[in-house]
Amino acid sequence: MKRFGLLPRIVLAIILGVIIGKLAPDWTVRILATFNDLFGNFLGFIIPLIIIGFIAPGIAQLGKGAGKLLGITAGIAYLSTITAGLLAFFATSIIYPNILKVDGFLTSFENPEEGLLPSYFTVEMAPIMGVMSALLLAFLLGLGVTLIKGDTLTKGLVEFRGIIEKVISAIIIPLLPIHILGIFANMSKAGQVETILSVFGKVFILVIILHFVMLLFQYTGSGMLNRKNPLSMMKGMLPAYFTALGTQSSASTIPVTLRQTKKMGVRERIADFTVPLLATIHLSGSTITLVSCSMAIMFLMGDTPTIAAVLPFIMMLGITMIAAPGVPGGAVIAALGLLETMLGFDQTMITLMIALYLAQDSFGTACNVTGDGAISASVDRIDRMGR
Repeated sequence: MKRFGLLPRIVLAIILGVIIGKLAPDWTVRILATFNDLFGNFLGFIIPLIIIGFIAPGIAQLGKGAGKLLGITAGIAYLSTITAGLLAFFATSIIYPNILKVDGFLTSFENPEEGLLPSYFTVEMAPIMGVMSALLLAFLLGLGVTLIKGDTLTKGLVEFRGIIEKVISAIIIPLLPIHILGIFANMSKAGQVETILSVFGKVFILVIILHFVMLLFQYTGSGMLNRKNPLSMMKGMLPAYFTALGTQSSASTIPVTLRQTKKMGVRERIADFTVPLLATIHLSGSTITLVSCSMAIMFLMGDTPTIAAVLPFIMMLGITMIAAPGVPGGAVIAALGLLETMLGFDQTMITLMIALYLAQDSFGTACNVTGDGAISASVDRIDRMGR
């Protein structure tokens, strides 16, 4: 069963959901809706804990790095992530109004929840705090531990992160396909699924194109700094790209990324520091996917996102990506709180977001790790210039 990866399970869930929604009686869909309601409430409960569990120890551990080298690497990684988010925003703002059309009109229908079958019952699972409170607490703990050099508290935060990782990998990720199946069954029953699947295909193609545009931008900058051919540098990182497509994990791809980065000419001591760090903090490909998918869903709901609304989301996303755990789909799980509080996503929109993101997760991861090589080469050059 482990060989049947997350992406095939997501695709199978969508197919089965459409079939069940078309053929099954209403009571079947309502059972699935009940599961979705319970699972959605659990997600709402766990989101603040995910934020604290990953952001706080992430900041605490970053603060104990190698000073100047850490600052340079983290700064370039954050700039790359923000650039990726802005690239996705401006590209989708121009392209989506032209391609996300149904019968000649921009997709704009009423809140889809109004047409969905209700669950049989619900169980309230109130979160222990709001998402913004969790973000503030995570930053306070992470920065505070760094200032007081609290090794004991850092160890406790890291162990708490381990608990949350287990919840994600053992409960949330395995149940996500069922959750997605239920949503697509309900939308199929309501006659909305054809529009959504049409949008999925168009968004998928655009996101892959944007990934390669971002990689060209990263390697052009790094190539100019190092006076090397950017296309040759990219070609050298292809083994890391294709390994990430299979693993869907930046962490699992570290050995290959490290080997190819060193072959590209990055000094060993620099590569040994930057590659593992960037596997955690640099997620430009995932950011492109998150911003592109969230924009698509907002367009789908009839909203027209503005830079004033999306820019704060992108900037917070650059920090929150530090919280993305090393499991497939971790980035979108870590970003759920921001989608809910900053972009106003409800449970249906969040579920669509998860399905759309996970369908492209391996490509986002591949973009992440390939970009790590460009940043490592840039850090190496800057370090040489500073000596």
